[in-house]
Amino acid sequence: MQSLPQTLEGWLAHCERLHPKNIDMGLARVGEVARRMGLAFGCPVITVAGTNGKGSTCAMLEAVALQAGYRTGVYTSPHLVHFEERCRIHGETVAAADLVAHFAAVESARTQNGDEVSLSYFEFTTLAILRLMSQSRLDVAILEVGLGGRLDATNVIDTDCAIITSVDIDHVEFLGTDRETIGREKAGIMRTGRPVVVSDPVPPQSVIDHAREIGADLWRFGQDFNFSGDKQQWAWAGRGRRYAGLAYPALRGANQLVNASGVLAAFEALRERLPITAQAVRAGLALVELPGRFQIVPGQPTLVLDVAHNPHSVAALTANLDAMGYFPTTHAVFGAMADKDLAPMLAKVGPLIDRWYFTDLPTPRAESAASLQQKWNALQMVAGGRRPVATSLHASPQKALAAAVEAADPADRIVVFGSFYTVGGVLENGVPRLQAKHLGA
Repeated sequence: MQSLPQTLEGWLAHCERLHPKNIDMGLARVGEVARRMGLAFGCPVITVAGTNGKGSTCAMLEAVALQAGYRTGVYTSPHLVHFEERCRIHGETVAAADLVAHFAAVESARTQNGDEVSLSYFEFTTLAILRLMSQSRLDVAILEVGLGGRLDATNVIDTDCAIITSVDIDHVEFLGTDRETIGREKAGIMRTGRPVVVSDPVPPQSVIDHAREIGADLWRFGQDFNFSGDKQQWAWAGRGRRYAGLAYPALRGANQLVNASGVLAAFEALRERLPITAQAVRAGLALVELPGRFQIVPGQPTLVLDVAHNPHSVAALTANLDAMGYFPTTHAVFGAMADKDLAPMLAKVGPLIDRWYFTDLPTPRAESAASLQQKWNALQMVAGGRRPVATSLHASPQKALAAAVEAADPADRIVVFGSFYTVGGVLENGVPRLQAKHLGA
């Protein structure tokens, strides 16, 4: 018999070899292994689904709960640089060595009595992290759905409060080609008699219908909770509580108030089990951090990092870039997955970009830099080539960023976006602090 891996790296390699499909929807296999493991949580569980805004929502839930004195556990995916980023216990990323025993426990349950169950990479790693979290004496567990909701591996755990952040077109090969179908998939995380917070301002009817069909306690943005604000501060009102004079969340971008509103609704819905103070809300939102979500890194030139990777999130990125003010030249480092709807993404942000640096990414799912360039050129032909935009091809996000820095003036900005792999690629050695060569350095 093969000896079991002794390191996280070894286990991840093992998981990659196990199952032919990267994504294999369905809960039968993962549910059976979870049952064999006796996987259960003794604390409230908040599950977060949505096309965009999931990571930001999880980070804000965690930050407020920490400020309220709770011991938190967060599972989120994918990671930017290191696998361990997928799990935080009490605000700290777990150590690789602490995960090893939980991978071994999943393998033991998976192969129990010679009755072997096949698990995908995502299912196996999800079970290992959930087991670690379930044994960490948590006050609250926060789970980010990987894909969809109904058939996602996180849905083997019954949620105490579901949050659906936004519903838009993405992952059409798994979830469907329209918002109603995709909404139905995301609605699968709801549970009868438990709260579901829908922070999408215009949710698909399928989400509302499913909540009513199963008797979930529906909290709708604009009806059960809402926000208002001016340039200085904002306020939130829910069913039984109001917060006034709030500082804006530390996460940047216009969409973050919608996410923050959903977070406050979730805490209000769970107030009997997880009471929080106004001070915890203020401090949590002021201190929340999440790399790669419209992250502005000061320097010369300015660097903007954003994992926007579908038309909806690229539209938000475009609005946020537009609101930043004037920069003589905007350079864009862009790499993306081949299954994304790339034309509307490029068309939306295109008017703001003066130079493109298309990059290959280290995964077979990625579009090649050359193909990205071809798609951009085709768009320019259709648009009649309104203005000349230089493009170049690069073997990695690091090399693309280096080329952009080389070409940029100190007053310019460089935007890195398109995929977790793209942003993660430039963060491999830490957050780059840019210093343009034109400063006489």
